[in-house]
Amino acid sequence: MSRSDPRERLLATATRLFDAEGIRAIGVERLVAETPVTRATFYRHFPTKDDLVVAYLRATDSHVRASVAERTRGLAGRDAILAIFEWLASAMRRRDFRGCTFTNAAAEYPRVDHPVRVAVRAYRDWFRDTLRTHLIEAGHPDPDRGAVTLVMLRDGAMTGCFLDEPATVSGRLTAAARAELECPQG
Repeated sequence: MSRSDPRERLLATATRLFDAEGIRAIGVERLVAETPVTRATFYRHFPTKDDLVVAYLRATDSHVRASVAERTRGLAGRDAILAIFEWLASAMRRRDFRGCTFTNAAAEYPRVDHPVRVAVRAYRDWFRDTLRTHLIEAGHPDPDRGAVTLVMLRDGAMTGCFLDEPATVSGRLTAAARAELECPQG
C-alpha cells in the first residue's frame, strides 16, 4: 500500500481499529486523524461511515475466502473441512482475537436489511455453502443439516474463545467437527 492510496490507508486503519475496539466505538474524526487524511478525502472514498464498514467486511470476507482456498488446495471432503476447522481454531488462539468480525458487525447493526447485515449474510451463506460442498464430497448423509451444524459450532467457538479459554474451546471445535464428520446425527 502506497502513501498515495488514501482509500486503502483508510481501510487499513478502519480494520485495525474496528477489530480492536468495535465499529460503533470508532468515529470518522478518529479514522481521519489516525490515517491521516482529511474529512473531504474520507467522504470522497466512503460517502458514509457505513460504506467504509461494508468495505471492511468485504475485505475481511475476501481474506477469509483466500485463506480457506489456500488451506484446502488439493483437498476435498473430510480433509478440506478438517483443514478449515484447524485453521479457524488456530486463528481463535491469537492473542488479539475478539470474536467473529461478522457476528460483531451484525450485533452493532441489528436491522437485517441494512447493507452491513447484507454483507454479513453474503459471507455466512458462502461459508455454509462451502461446508455443504465438502460434506457432499465426504458422502455426508445430510449435507444441509451438517453444514448448519458446523456453522453453529464455529459460531459458538468464536464466542467461546473470546469469552473463555481459547486453547480449550478451539480444541473442542476441531473435535466436534471430527465428530460431525464421523457420526452424523439426524
